[in-house]
Amino acid sequence: MAVGGDQACFIIADLSGYTGYLTETELDHAQDVLADLLETTIGALGPVLQLAKLEGDAVFLYAPADTVDGSILLDTVEHAYFAFRRRLRSIRQASTCQCNACRLIPALNLKFCVHHGPFARQRILGQEELAGPAVILVHRLLKNSVSERHGLHGYALLSEAAVQALHLDPAALGLRRHTEAYEHIGAVAAYLHDLEARWRQEAAARRIVIRPEEAHEVFVDTFPAPLPLVWEWMTDATRRVRWGQGVTAVDVAAPGGRRGVGTVNHCMHGPEATVEEILEWHPVDSFTYRIRLAEGSEVTATVTFRPTPDGGTAVTEAWRFESEALRTTVWPTMRETFRGWMRLSYARLTELLREELARRQAALAQVEAVRGHLQQAAAHYWEDRASWVTVTPGG
Repeated sequence: MAVGGDQACFIIADLSGYTGYLTETELDHAQDVLADLLETTIGALGPVLQLAKLEGDAVFLYAPADTVDGSILLDTVEHAYFAFRRRLRSIRQASTCQCNACRLIPALNLKFCVHHGPFARQRILGQEELAGPAVILVHRLLKNSVSERHGLHGYALLSEAAVQALHLDPAALGLRRHTEAYEHIGAVAAYLHDLEARWRQEAAARRIVIRPEEAHEVFVDTFPAPLPLVWEWMTDATRRVRWGQGVTAVDVAAPGGRRGVGTVNHCMHGPEATVEEILEWHPVDSFTYRIRLAEGSEVTATVTFRPTPDGGTAVTEAWRFESEALRTTVWPTMRETFRGWMRLSYARLTELLREELARRQAALAQVEAVRGHLQQAAAHYWEDRASWVTVTPGG
């Protein structure tokens, strides 16, 4: 089989600890819990990554080259891990059931293996499969020595090829160097992203948040796309030239190659520039940034993202003016003009998101079909525990 010229980033999300969990619990209950947790994981990953297939207690996904960058990939992985951990917590806290399937849920964790390389598509029994050495390698990475050598069970293991293709700086991002060796492949250099530590940091973080009720100006809109896609388009400042009214160029300085706290954007509106500095970054829920305007005044803003019942995303941007002159003198003279620019910008972004959804329609439909199947599979678990459990599937 000849591997074609197509390149992709391959990601496997694997439920670690599941084999031990399976041997100590009732088989039907263990399978129901697996379905519930996989549905949560796919729901967080699917809008950005394309689903290749379910593989037992793992999910194999991919992103064609140039469709995601390092920032979006790490944001998506962290979002999925946080959703998984919240789901574990919700199930355990909401149930008083002491069967092994419920009692041992905290022993489960989630790991990710990431690789980049060429691949080919082939059909086996009518189903499309991805094939090639890169596909083989990302699966080999699942069998690793990370837990034994580093004591981690929740992590992302990124091959050096993936790190280079995604333009990430491991040292700047605090990624640990790691090496594995495989028969017929040899040594594979890789880097570790500690998701357990990120989960603890996220839980303990003291957030800088401008709430709508304390803001001087609030912008609200709803977009017809899943939350992770809206996050992707609104946080990648380089895309703003495609939808931001009057934006002619954006220069992004992201430490380590990943957008987040400390990232500085120079946003050009013709000859004038505004400088934006990220203060808080919580994928894919919210971010806070400081805007330094051309005349020297500053605005602190928080942007929050919330899913809507119809599958869209509600976005709220709350601004606080950091000077009395800006609030009382400058802003009143430009408020209506600026709000008009925002309406035009959001209308253009809506058009672009519709185009993106059209391109991804088949992949998104596949994800939703698989999620529906997993929800049905998990329903038996919740029906059996209706008298004990107050959390609902997918919560």
